[in-house]
Amino acid sequence: MANTVLNSIKTRRSVRKYKPDIVEQEKINQIIEAGLYAASGMNHQETKIIAITNKELRDKLSKEKAKFDGLYDGADPFYGAPVVLVVIANKDYADYVYDGSLVMGNLMLAAHAVGVGSCWICRAKETFEKPEYQDFLKSLGITGNWEGIGYCILGYPDNNPTPDIPRKPNRVYYID
Repeated sequence: MANTVLNSIKTRRSVRKYKPDIVEQEKINQIIEAGLYAASGMNHQETKIIAITNKELRDKLSKEKAKFDGLYDGADPFYGAPVVLVVIANKDYADYVYDGSLVMGNLMLAAHAVGVGSCWICRAKETFEKPEYQDFLKSLGITGNWEGIGYCILGYPDNNPTPDIPRKPNRVYYID
């Protein structure tokens, strides 16, 4: 396929096993920039991205996610990824979930484009509803009515990507 965007869309895979190697800051910045260029309702741009490379905080968020999922102690629902991008969106805007989801999609496609693995991890909503994490947002100067949309984990894959599976039939209807 000649079009690189379409090729990236078709070849991107969620990665669920990562090497401990840190992702270069330049690549993280490129991925974040792509997230900031995601479409948003009325171009309000009411999403934020918190880039976490601090291992202690990364591990704390992983433990929170594991608790919500009822996973065993020591489980890592971030699959060893060394970078976590937290996407939050302003709930005062009607399209906040959609806008945050578009950011997540852009982050994952950009990661693939620069040779970095990614995966959308849920439960950011539940974590960032907790008073402790509301206080964390305030410590960053983020005040208002924010909701966690997702964690975009980043790192270098420690396995081969899963093969593509055929797309399910009967998902498109044309009306002429």
